[in-house]
Amino acid sequence: MHNYEEVNLAKNISSVAKSKQNKQFKLFIKDLFIYLLLIMGGILFITPFLWMLSTSLKGEAGLFDIPPQWIPNPIKWENYPKALQSIPFLKYTMNTVFITIVAIIATIISSSLVAYSFARLKWPGRDIWFIILLATMMLPGQVTMIPVFVMYKNLGWINTYLPLTVPYFFGSAFYIFLLRQFFRTIPMELSDSAKIDGCSEFRIYWRIILPLSKPALATVAIFTFMGVWNDFVGPLIYLNDADKFTLALGLRSFQMQYGTRWNLMMAAAIVAALPTLIIFFLCQKYFIEGITLTGIKA
Repeated sequence: MHNYEEVNLAKNISSVAKSKQNKQFKLFIKDLFIYLLLIMGGILFITPFLWMLSTSLKGEAGLFDIPPQWIPNPIKWENYPKALQSIPFLKYTMNTVFITIVAIIATIISSSLVAYSFARLKWPGRDIWFIILLATMMLPGQVTMIPVFVMYKNLGWINTYLPLTVPYFFGSAFYIFLLRQFFRTIPMELSDSAKIDGCSEFRIYWRIILPLSKPALATVAIFTFMGVWNDFVGPLIYLNDADKFTLALGLRSFQMQYGTRWNLMMAAAIVAALPTLIIFFLCQKYFIEGITLTGIKA
């Protein structure tokens, strides 16, 4: 009798072990498939950048080799100083940095103030105005481009940085929605406790809500940085003086002068894109956290 029970127990243990091994094997296959898919997607997306990097280090003779040569031989590091000296690259960079910093500061302050009002304050018609705000996101920029240009022209703002900076002081519908969703995840008890201690609404916003919203604010800052840094249409419409050009316009003028010298063009493009890559990799933790936590509470 005891031998029979021991055999059954051994069989049960063996079946449990096999079932556990099968589950582990299935999880391993699933993870392997996911990682392979991510690696293939990563290779697909990074290939154009690698090709641009390879082209920027080639000489004139090796640009159109068939089959293409991924590792240049010899490597032409001098393409970078040649490209940067062909246009006033430093001046264009400083112009772009100025516009970008102003836009980031203005967007964070204005959008967070409006988002705080929609998320934490109760006032008549709040939900209706929020729906109207979201409806403006459905309006393409091409529809308002001409009337906005006429308005700025009548104000005498053409060929200045005002059309490229002042609109950011009025907030953005998308960033207001993003921050509003994040602000709603912060417990109201914190605001109630601060009010009991005598804090005003602005002090609650400045001393409590903003410090707790660093991931969302970082996301807004990164989005704004990438949008303003790479903006081409805005500077093209409003800037006429070459001394006021941004990097995007500078690269366009470089292409018009040296359009056939693709190695120098790619070198200039990589230098222009480098700040965006650095900012994203340094801040990707806050970027991902901000996007993840934004939609937790509707």
